[in-house]
Amino acid sequence: MKVINFSEQNSVLNQYMAELRDKSYQRNRLLFRNNIERVGELMAYEVSRTLTYKSKTVTTPLGTIDIPVPKDDLLVATVLRAGLPFHQGFLRIFDRADNAFVSAYRMYTNREHTEVGIHTEYLASPSAKGKTLIICDPMLATGGSMVAAYEALIRTGRPTAVHIACVIAAPEGVEMLRQNVADDVTLWCAAIDPGMNEHKYIVPGFGDCGDLCYGEKL
Repeated sequence: MKVINFSEQNSVLNQYMAELRDKSYQRNRLLFRNNIERVGELMAYEVSRTLTYKSKTVTTPLGTIDIPVPKDDLLVATVLRAGLPFHQGFLRIFDRADNAFVSAYRMYTNREHTEVGIHTEYLASPSAKGKTLIICDPMLATGGSMVAAYEALIRTGRPTAVHIACVIAAPEGVEMLRQNVADDVTLWCAAIDPGMNEHKYIVPGFGDCGDLCYGEKL
């Protein structure tokens, strides 16, 4: 698996990440969601550079010109609910893509909230067969929900390429993917943080993305 970590290079993406991590900035949900979307837009642009292209002849008011445009059939998938603004950022760039949604979420399996299991109960997706599949989920902590989403989507058909995109990853999640996805998968991360705390949250991270976007859940 190829891993691309954008925090290792300087770009405006670092400004968005600094704001997302700032606990005072997080008080405004609209601004937080907007920055998640902007990270998605920039990451989608970088993914676009890896696609295959074909020449298209365009007629202008004054003549014609051949322009290379993507020829891949794209399927952009996300994990509910935290992935929705990240997904929207990708759709702003890949506006003709098909879409898929997976419900895969963590459930603590002990009273101390130190062990987690993954529960999946919903999948809405066209076939991934022959498509370039992009799975976007902001947080890659243990990696369990991403692996569950990947396995569910792959069962709909074999894609020609798979990209997994996240805002923040933990090394444990990256390793989980290495062990459970195909070798030719590419993982795109805005940042890879040092690790997780005892409750399986990424540290320093920025907290629970779904709660910060949409409010706390029961």
